Amino acid sequence: MSRRVVFLDTVHPVLFDRLSAEGMACSWETGIDRDSILNGACSDVHGIVLRSRLTIDLKMLTAMPNLKWIARSGAGLENIDTASADNRGVRVINSPEGNAASVGEHVIGQLLMLLHKLHISNQHVREGGWDREGHRGLELEARTVGIIGFGNMGRSLAQRLLGFGCRVLAYDKYKSGFDGDFGVEEVDFLQLCDDADVVSLHIPLTSETKGMIDAKWIGQFSQPFYLLNSARGGIAHTDAIVEALDTGSLLGAALDVLEFEMTSLEGISEKPPCFHQLAAHPKALLSPHVAGWSEESYFKLSDVLGDKILDKE
Repeated sequence: MSRRVVFLDTVHPVLFDRLSAEGMACSWETGIDRDSILNGACSDVHGIVLRSRLTIDLKMLTAMPNLKWIARSGAGLENIDTASADNRGVRVINSPEGNAASVGEHVIGQLLMLLHKLHISNQHVREGGWDREGHRGLELEARTVGIIGFGNMGRSLAQRLLGFGCRVLAYDKYKSGFDGDFGVEEVDFLQLCDDADVVSLHIPLTSETKGMIDAKWIGQFSQPFYLLNSARGGIAHTDAIVEALDTGSLLGAALDVLEFEMTSLEGISEKPPCFHQLAAHPKALLSPHVAGWSEESYFKLSDVLGDKILDKE
């Protein structure tokens, strides 16, 4: 019996080609919607490949009784009911290894832009200015960088910080034993709050982390710091970030993700006043959820999935 695999989102075709070469009946179904699946359009599928467009909950899983695996291109699994999938014997596979390098480089780029004021000095000169003193920067070597979450993305950032000579702290609530990896100091959250000049978030969006970054959280730090978020927008309250930038509790913020993103991650669902305040803020640096979105990662995300799928087939 042919193993039918449906690609619900666009990914690099290397995955389609690799699975087809192994005898799987692959098809691109990027226009299929939730109702179609609930009405039986995928009742015979062996595997599905997706990104963030659709949410795979218990109802969706029930409508795919022959499903053996779900392949999520990327790291985040918040759109998949992993507990229900596990209960039904459905493997959930993701590929954070595929875009970790891209995320690490992107965060380094944003951090350097903040410290050396590259984003505002570029605009200043384009507008005819030449204020050298007003655009004097800070050296990363003299800073202490705190990484929250030491999975693939956090480790990638730590690896790339090695050459800058800065002190690097790492805290992970659910991991330990990584002290010394890429030169990091494994610390608890309180020490990170006491020592960090820069904080970079590399944690998943869960019921525990949703809305975690608020005024109270920022207030735990002993000194003003730079905040970088390339994980998920729902982790942070935008209004709290804007307020902290205004009061000086935050020296700057580089956000690749925003709490107002659509669930598909393909756009902004709303733009309340705090969004416009953030977008206009001179201490804020924004990008449209592209930290892991490089030409190289596009291929690697699918190739890693291919390795993991075929390893168990």
